[in-house]
This record gives sequence, C-alpha cells and structure tokens, in this order.
Amino acid sequence: MKILITEESLIMNIQQEFRVLYPHLKLEFFKNPHGTFQGCPPKERLAPDTPIDEIRNIHSAGWIDFGGTVTAGELEQQFSHLLGLSAQVFRKSGTVWLETTAMDNRTLAELERMAAEMPVAPEIPETDLNEQS
Repeated sequence: MKILITEESLIMNIQQEFRVLYPHLKLEFFKNPHGTFQGCPPKERLAPDTPIDEIRNIHSAGWIDFGGTVTAGELEQQFSHLLGLSAQVFRKSGTVWLETTAMDNRTLAELERMAAEMPVAPEIPETDLNEQS
C-alpha cells in the first residue's frame, strides 16, 4: 500500500494511516536525521499536529510504500530520500514502545507479527503492591 504525502499533510494523518495497517507499530518523526540501526533522541520528536510543509527538506509530494514487505529501514529511507523527513518505526513490546533500531532489516509485516504476539503483562493495582510489602 502506498500513500501520497503532500505539503498539506500533518504528521498525525500519516501516523493514523500507518496504524490502520499496523496497530502494534507506530511511526514517529524527528527534527534531525538518523542512520540505519540508530535511534533518535526523544526530545527531538515532532508533535503530531506539525504540518509536513514546515519540517521537510525536499519540497515535493511523494508516494511512500507502507507495504508489508518493506523493511523498517527502507520505510525510514523513503521518508528521508523522497521528502527529507526523519522518521522512526517503533514496535509495541508489552506496554512499552521500542525503537526498531536493531530490527531495521525486518519487514513491517514481521515487526507487526512479533509485536502482536508479545504477551502483555497484567497491570497490578497499587493496593496489591502495597499489600505484598
């Protein structure tokens, strides 16, 4: 599946389309680029309501392939090369979101499957924790 990204797009629009396809993955955008197998500092994360036109370095519309056979690294490179955007794929691991830096060579379908199969530990109410002490 490919989506068209234009100057009118907002980060949240791209994120929503991505989450429809991959509910256990998320896509975040950052101020500065990163290399393959590298992460991004959380303080550089851009707000979801940020217009693409304000952050991209390449001023043209572009089609981005979100297909299941695309690797996390390839998706991030598409954003960088076609639009000049710094994107990072995250996968859910239990209740935590992890950057896929060590798994940039895995496909989006593989990452989604791994994240979906990850068991979620039940939350323990605070009262239960206090009673165990």
